[in-house]
Formats: sequence, structure tokens, C-alpha cells
Amino acid sequence: MYQTISIETDPRGVARLTLTRVDKHNAMSAQMISELADAAAKLGADDTVRVVVLSAAGKSFCAGGDLGWMQTQMAADAQTRFREARKLAEMLGALNTLPKPLIGAVQGNAFGGGLGLISVCDVAIGVDHARMGLTETRLGLIPATIGPYVVARMGEARARRVFMSARLFDAAEAVELGLLARVVPADALDEAVEREVVPYLSCAPGAVASAKQLVRDLAPSVNEAKIDMTIRALVERWETDEAAEGIGAFFDKRKAAWMSDPS
Repeated sequence: MYQTISIETDPRGVARLTLTRVDKHNAMSAQMISELADAAAKLGADDTVRVVVLSAAGKSFCAGGDLGWMQTQMAADAQTRFREARKLAEMLGALNTLPKPLIGAVQGNAFGGGLGLISVCDVAIGVDHARMGLTETRLGLIPATIGPYVVARMGEARARRVFMSARLFDAAEAVELGLLARVVPADALDEAVEREVVPYLSCAPGAVASAKQLVRDLAPSVNEAKIDMTIRALVERWETDEAAEGIGAFFDKRKAAWMSDPS
């Protein structure tokens, strides 16, 4: 049914939602965005599913947005860009509001939109060798549609440390930033995720869903107005000379005009 993701559900009702674009480091294409949104709707409505584990195949968790998809947006009109950005925002929103616990199993590097996927998890466990970063500004873009979820996860002060600089950071700093709950060796990841899953199997599913909703109601909201604002900000950024230069430089395998060699 799906081409970029897979879902397997065990007899306990634990569903593993896996990113499977291994050859593209699980970068999010238009198809993956659509399939993730569909999967979130189906898993949310399935009463036999108790917990969802978001994982990825291959060495990378998620390299962010597929640059081919971004290049297509550069050639599109503003209306098309807005529509495509909204699909990404709606997919993240569907995962964020999933009425089931969402546990992230981060087995490798995550960049850009990959941090958005981690941020919508209720808890995320990562491997100790993972590298991460919000790398959009290197391309002349901004972490817009993922922004509300990243800032909600990290808090403003911690987000400011990495949101604009495109600086890469390691798994230990991801814990410090609040992105990951804890870090484990690669061979201990499955066991650590299982420890997060098991307690939910003793909880009333409806109470878990209500408690998750209550947390969102009590926290600073990621509302429609903020989502629309981030979509507009991204569409406007796509129209800039910097975005054209940054994405062009990436595909030309050259440095963008603003990059300087470290002294």
C-alpha cells in the first residue's frame, strides 16, 4: 500500500511506523508526506492500536525535506508552494495530535524536517552517535513549518541556540536541548524504546488519549494561526534570491555566495 513508509502492528497493539526511503536517507518527499498523513489518520482511528513507534530504516533517521521536492517548489507559483507547505504542516499536525502515544526511535542522523518529526513524538530515544541540525538557513531557507513543534519541544531559549545557525550538534546536546529524552548505544535502542512502550499497555487507552489532549490544552498552543504564519513565511522565503542561490549551490555542488572559509 505504501511506498515510502511501512506499518507493522504486533499482537499487543504496538504499531511500528517506519520511514523506508533508505536510498534517500529518509528525506521527506511529497509522497512520503502524503503517506505519513494517511498513516496517522488510520492509526489514530484504529482501536486495536495502543502505541505507535516512529522509526526509520537504514543509517539515517530523516535527512529533512527532499531537495528535489524543494527544487520543484522553487519553480512553482506561490499558490502551489502554499498548498505543498500546508500538506507538510498538516502531516506534522496529524502526528502531533495522534490520540495514541507516539514514541520516537531515532537510530541515526536527523536534519531539518527530521527534527520536526522527532519534536511531534511524545518521547524520543536516540542513539549516541546521531548528529542533528536545523540546516535550512544554509540553503537560504528557514525551519518554518516544523518551527512551532521544535520551539514547543525545546522552549524558546534553547531553540535559539540552534534554530538559526544551522550548527550541527550531537545526541548528548539533543538531550540537553530537550529534543531527545535520553541517548543509548545503538544495540540498546530497541530495549529502551520497549521500556517506554510497556507502561502504556497497562493504561486505559481512552484515558491516555484524553491525558495527551489535556497536555496540549495546557501547554502553549500550536494553533491554526501560527501554522498559517509559518506557511506564509516559508513561501515568502522560497521566493527570495537567497533561496534560489542556496538550493542552486547545493545542486551545483558549490559553496553558496554567503559561505566563507573558516579562518
